[in-house]
Amino acid sequence: MGATWIHGIGGSPVHQIAQEIHALDSDQPWECMDGFLDVSKTLAEGGLEVSPCVVEPISTLFKLLMDFAQGKLLEDGASSEERELHNLAVEAFKVCESNNGGKVLSVGSFLRQGLETYRDMVKDQDEEVQGGHGNWRRGSLEEAIFAMHENTQRTYTSAGDLLTLDFSAESEYRMFPGEEITIARGYSSIIESLASVLPHGLIQVGRKVRRIEWHPEVHQGMILGNGHSHDRPVKLHFCDDSVMSADHVIVTVSLGVLKAGISEDSGLFSPPLPTFKTQAISRLGFGVVNKLFLQLDPAHDPKGNSFNNFPVLQMAFHRSDLKMRHEEIPWWMRRTASLCPIYHNSDVLLSWFAGEEALQLETLTDEEIIAGISSTINCLLSQPEEPQVKSSTPKLCNGNVKSVHRFVGSDVKFEKVLKSRWGTDPLFLGSYSYVAVGSSGDDLDMMAKPLPRESHETGTSPELQILFAGEATHRTHYSTTHGAYFSGIREADRLLQHYDCV
Repeated sequence: MGATWIHGIGGSPVHQIAQEIHALDSDQPWECMDGFLDVSKTLAEGGLEVSPCVVEPISTLFKLLMDFAQGKLLEDGASSEERELHNLAVEAFKVCESNNGGKVLSVGSFLRQGLETYRDMVKDQDEEVQGGHGNWRRGSLEEAIFAMHENTQRTYTSAGDLLTLDFSAESEYRMFPGEEITIARGYSSIIESLASVLPHGLIQVGRKVRRIEWHPEVHQGMILGNGHSHDRPVKLHFCDDSVMSADHVIVTVSLGVLKAGISEDSGLFSPPLPTFKTQAISRLGFGVVNKLFLQLDPAHDPKGNSFNNFPVLQMAFHRSDLKMRHEEIPWWMRRTASLCPIYHNSDVLLSWFAGEEALQLETLTDEEIIAGISSTINCLLSQPEEPQVKSSTPKLCNGNVKSVHRFVGSDVKFEKVLKSRWGTDPLFLGSYSYVAVGSSGDDLDMMAKPLPRESHETGTSPELQILFAGEATHRTHYSTTHGAYFSGIREADRLLQHYDCV
């Protein structure tokens, strides 16, 4: 329901731990054990199966635009098409700069400028494409495929709208090299291994903190910081009215909980956090990403075959403001990019949701979800018709645009639904952080600053009463589990160095 991927195995501490505890192998199948399922069908609303020669140029365009935004250099040996699209990205960047007073504000605006520049380059190719139960013009089809990739990017970043994702900070984000994999025994195996070295009973679960009481100005009796003071500076007030005193507390709650915790009526921190901290918390973005699992009903396969005939679907939709959209497709499905088996031949399908759609998913009943997904799939998997291209130009990709034939069974049926609810979970209130427009990597650094803030004027090292860790406190690996891990090591080192000095 939560963390799934190791994002690059080269240098990842999570991958190293998983290897050491033999968590990467299992006798049982596991989610995405095949990696990314590359063999996919791109289906457009109305039942049009889109040819790879339409999909691939737009996919390459999107990838190169994102590479440019992330500061990646064009690889040696790049094809002439890739070089042309890279130059297009440079042109789009210049246009965005010119339109915004010398600064590109968001990843979303840059991507859309890149698409517009591309469309200007191929504007003579806008023939009408027919197939399934809907007509498309090539330009609209390419825009829908581009939006499909944008929607995937929304789940990567948790930004509900890429127009809110800061462009400048994107190039600071770092990925580990190597393949991305999932953990056969699950991320819980990593946590259990880390916790196994601690004395039994040290970790207390089910104790919800109501208030963290601290002292911004250290007074006499709180200076020792070596555990011998009877007057420890931090007090944790729990919901069961118990209280714990501490020399230090490392706060690792999510940015969503911190955002709620700085509201006037919260009282999570007493006294409230200083302005530099609350401003960083407010400016940074924290989005919602949810996973939806659906189990196929065996009744949809009367022959009793395995489910190897359910395709990996990439879904391209009409814009929601266009009349030709199919009203039976619910709005919360229109910004979902894919629906695919969790591994080859699995009868469980997975789809990702972000932003408003992810929050809406949390409110829906299983019956409403099944009805919405089923109507969407039935619209995409329309009965086959002979496609046509209405144009004086040659048929699109030699006529290789076709309607998709239904897989075995007349209608898709589901028997079980499982979904995450990160947006409304009071202990998370979202999924992971991103650098929003108006914020910067500096805010991530401010998130990591301990309290009270160090006084450079006096040269003294104050009590480290409240320390902060978690993915939203790491400047280059935010939004990841390994970023959270790194931040924990950072704060442990901070305390070790503090006691070395003492």
